[in-house]
Amino acid sequence: MRSRMGRVGRSKGLAFVVALSACAASMANAKQSPGGSEQHPVVPEVPMAADAHPSFEIATIKPSHPDDTKGGFQVGGHRLMIQNQSVNDLISVAYAIHQKQIVDGPAWLETQRYDIAGQADIDGYANLRQIQEMLQSLLESRFDLKFHREKRELSIYAITVAKGGPKLTKHTEASNGLPTQSGNGSGGGRRFTNNSMSDFALGMQAFLDRPVVDETGIAGRYDFVLRWSPDDSITDSPNSAPGLFTAVQEQLGLKLEPIKGPADVYVIDHVEKPSEN
Repeated sequence: MRSRMGRVGRSKGLAFVVALSACAASMANAKQSPGGSEQHPVVPEVPMAADAHPSFEIATIKPSHPDDTKGGFQVGGHRLMIQNQSVNDLISVAYAIHQKQIVDGPAWLETQRYDIAGQADIDGYANLRQIQEMLQSLLESRFDLKFHREKRELSIYAITVAKGGPKLTKHTEASNGLPTQSGNGSGGGRRFTNNSMSDFALGMQAFLDRPVVDETGIAGRYDFVLRWSPDDSITDSPNSAPGLFTAVQEQLGLKLEPIKGPADVYVIDHVEKPSEN
């Protein structure tokens, strides 16, 4: 059996961070199916101005049904639908951090889940930064979130360059600057397009049980595919993809090294449950 190192976890919320903008763009092109009965939202097909700073014009917040097992973010033009997400999920996406970087908050930040439906006060589909700004504003205005940042020593994964050097393909196409990530790693793998090493580190936090930091020193943006098997499905078959840590080294020429080091944490000073509306 292939060797494996560390633990591959399942972070909630961060899986959406890098993909939100791609979701927004694809949703913006949605049309009604010709000759079909299924209705698809028709939304503005132009982006917001890059220097726009949207907030929620209107947002309804309700506790999720306790039996609801589905959840996620759906972006359609200037509309944002959030299903069955905790406040920790919202903070994680809004500030692009791992949930282990959120500290000293009440227990309900993780256990109480919410459904949120809202729309921006500016037409057009928002990019990732603008979606994050909207979530930050919502957390401040509706949850009365107050926090401060400080450094604490945490268990983290450092991405470094493996012996032999990186195996990365430079991104060369014209781009609007937004990185995208798609796929879950198994099967066809997870595809990274126009990603910096910081983008890659951020996206991998969705699959690991601790924060990930970029210590490669590699500049620029790259396109690559990473294919791995979850820990519980690794077999001796020669066709089986390796575990995540081995895959990163063999396929990308990088290493995920578990270390302890200083990391930013968001210390919760105050937060309140929102009133229903």
